[in-house]
Amino acid sequence: MKTYVATPSTRNREWVIVDAADQTLGRLATQIADTLRGKNKPEYTPHIDTGDFVVVINAEKIKVSGNKLTEKVYYRHTGYPGGLRERTLEEQLDRRPEEVIRMAVKGMMPRTKLGRAQLRKLKVYAGDQHPHTAQNPRVVELTA
Repeated sequence: MKTYVATPSTRNREWVIVDAADQTLGRLATQIADTLRGKNKPEYTPHIDTGDFVVVINAEKIKVSGNKLTEKVYYRHTGYPGGLRERTLEEQLDRRPEEVIRMAVKGMMPRTKLGRAQLRKLKVYAGDQHPHTAQNPRVVELTA
């Protein structure tokens, strides 16, 4: 019996909607990363992008445990000397809640061309509205 290997022509991509309201950030991000990579499908092949498109809504209503709202810090650099900027998770959720989920998922993806291509299939929105109704996405309940 031969081992099944998925090819780009045989993959079946779907669109999935995930509601992030009252979900724990890390647990949600791991399941989104697995869905983007296609690890929840029986035809998963590590070197082929077999994952689904994921649309995350209500990113601003994400939950975290402990004191992470005040202690977790996001860093970025402007590119100029002394240009290191930092924001707490609470400030980041106020300003750009989409980036919180995107960066959490990005940290769980492989650091390769394939990982970056899979991350482009992630669409995150702060509210409950999204422009992807034409793709007929199905709503998925992710369990922790």
